[in-house]
Amino acid sequence: MRIINKAKYLVLISIHGLVRGHNLELGRDADTGGQIKYVVDLAKALAEHDDIEQVDLITRRIVDATVSDDYAIPIEELSEKARIVRIDAGPEEYLPKEQLWDHLDSFMDNLTNWLNEQLRMPDLVHSHYADAGYVGVRLANLLGAPLIHTGHSLGRDKRKRLLARGLSRDEIEHTYNIERRIDAEEEILANADLVITSTHNEIEAQYGLYNYYDPERMSVIPPGTDLTLFHPPRGNEEISFAAELQRFLTESGKPLILALSRPDERKNILTLVEAYGESRILQNVANLLIVAGSRDDIRDMESGAQAVMTSILVLIDCYNLYGKVAVPKSHSADEVPAIYRLAAISGGVFINPALTEPFGLTLLEAAASGLPIVATENGGPVDIIENCKNGELIDPLDKLGMSEALLKLLQDKNAWNKAANNGIEGVRKHYSWQAHAKTYLEKIEKLPGKYHPIPSERPTRAVRYRDRAIFTDLDQNLVGNPETLKHFSDVIKENRKCVAFGIATGRRIDSALALIKKNRIPTPDVLISSLGTRIHYGQSLTEDDYWADHVDHDWSAQRIRRALSKINGLKPQPIVEQTALKVSYYYDPKLAPPIEEIINYLRQQEITANVMLSFGQFLDIVPSRASKGQALRYISQRLEIPLEHILVAGGSGADEDMMRGNMLAVVVGNRHHEELSQLVDQERIYFAGQAHAQGILEAIDYYDFFHACKVPYM
Repeated sequence: MRIINKAKYLVLISIHGLVRGHNLELGRDADTGGQIKYVVDLAKALAEHDDIEQVDLITRRIVDATVSDDYAIPIEELSEKARIVRIDAGPEEYLPKEQLWDHLDSFMDNLTNWLNEQLRMPDLVHSHYADAGYVGVRLANLLGAPLIHTGHSLGRDKRKRLLARGLSRDEIEHTYNIERRIDAEEEILANADLVITSTHNEIEAQYGLYNYYDPERMSVIPPGTDLTLFHPPRGNEEISFAAELQRFLTESGKPLILALSRPDERKNILTLVEAYGESRILQNVANLLIVAGSRDDIRDMESGAQAVMTSILVLIDCYNLYGKVAVPKSHSADEVPAIYRLAAISGGVFINPALTEPFGLTLLEAAASGLPIVATENGGPVDIIENCKNGELIDPLDKLGMSEALLKLLQDKNAWNKAANNGIEGVRKHYSWQAHAKTYLEKIEKLPGKYHPIPSERPTRAVRYRDRAIFTDLDQNLVGNPETLKHFSDVIKENRKCVAFGIATGRRIDSALALIKKNRIPTPDVLISSLGTRIHYGQSLTEDDYWADHVDHDWSAQRIRRALSKINGLKPQPIVEQTALKVSYYYDPKLAPPIEEIINYLRQQEITANVMLSFGQFLDIVPSRASKGQALRYISQRLEIPLEHILVAGGSGADEDMMRGNMLAVVVGNRHHEELSQLVDQERIYFAGQAHAQGILEAIDYYDFFHACKVPYM
């Protein structure tokens, strides 16, 4: 029996980048930016509240000599009730986020294994960015828990900006895996109970580009600022970082124009240097301090950052800005608060000239430190300056306008003092982490308490404890060669003491049972039918009522039929192939639109469902919580058989989520040409040389599946 605890257990998921609780390496690369600081600070702030029992920030574990050993530690305590939990996924080395997609199913499976070892399951799941959202949707669906999501940045908006820069769609796809990201974001928006954004602009300008755009489920909760770290200068504070600037600046007593960001083209630092270089007045009034991450050798930086840093140095030389511009090689995260205060002591200004800025945490940090701000008019800074009245908005491509905004604050002491004081008070009022956490908890309190734990008792006595399991599709896997099928059946019977046998099929249960009987296939311990919408156990075919209720969520077969009724090339399959939780069509590729267009059309109708194409001719639509893979992961939980001990055999597109992740998988020889051919390089997926059931037997030998089996004591 589950113990009811009103204090909530929250799981925050943020997968990419370098996440740790101290000395954050912000600006090291494109993946270690403001999101990292946001999630760490959010976890700490939420854990301070009495009605929160535990906050776990889940990220990827990294074992790599090129990064700190900190990122290999499985659990790092942040506070008494908050910790960072690192989960293995894919290769151990540090990977950019664009290369993580093929490892996210494994991350999900490893995270589920870890959660099974905890005292309780989370009450809410909060994902950050598209990769974590992909995992969050699947975890929330498995648990039946509310899903909260924060996008931080969005793929459609990014693609729009990259196209505007002249990149082709093929270049964008090859570099950024953008279609996979956008598809994940659509799925996230279809399933999320609450989407948290930092600004109103983010809702309209970015989420408005998506089919599942629903502002009713979106809420603006601006990030907070740690006011114990970021505060105005106190007394005659001496700041050691000032010595670092002495070797750069001829007149070090001038006010500092401070720009602090990673060396990314989108941060638009080069335009700032050009504006400074083209304004003699600005050069006479102030020095320019560019804090753009840390570097040992520019030649070792990733190509984008290297290009920006090299261009900065070229522009300094071009405009002869020696003695006026400081570009320190390195700084620690712990030094950042003091750098803001150093600029404030000098009477300087903080500038964020980014082409677009989703929010702008650095703006809040600077404001809390007593610095007036000049910031891009594109994105989050609009809200910040409107709330705080502490600076000027600029067109980031207007160099003259940028110079004028800086001079307005630098040359008018009254304007500078007013903006500085307004910023200090405005951040305290609108952007503290205490205020953020308070609003956050108010919002989640209104979410439905829909967590229904997976039943802990075994589904039926007919399904005895087994050490491992084999699950296979019927058509073209088992059925197709009677002689090899008999051999396979004999092998299953010989190993029944430790191996459960299951079938996962798109057929209805009656059709599946008829085919099983006709071909003398052993009666399965578990029968997943109708593409994961129904589960039955044992000889008595006891139905899993929990699963049936679980998948019947936000589902309307009637809406789907009505939406697709006028699509050419789709013909409803006979009534015997339809169920209450599965809508099935014959798909004519010569007449019907591509499957991607059908999915997008359903999304435009705000229909949440899984769409699957099998054998290039059968189109099936089931609830978002249903699929062969989701059903199999649920069964793994109920039967307490680790996914790593399950061998699955499939071949069509409907089998893909069953093949990915931690399960051992095989594609039999006669199905290599089908929809799963793109998975040939995936770990744990074996492409057998032999066809039908003989291919499954080949995989059993390849994985040494039965030799590792341990017969349990009954």
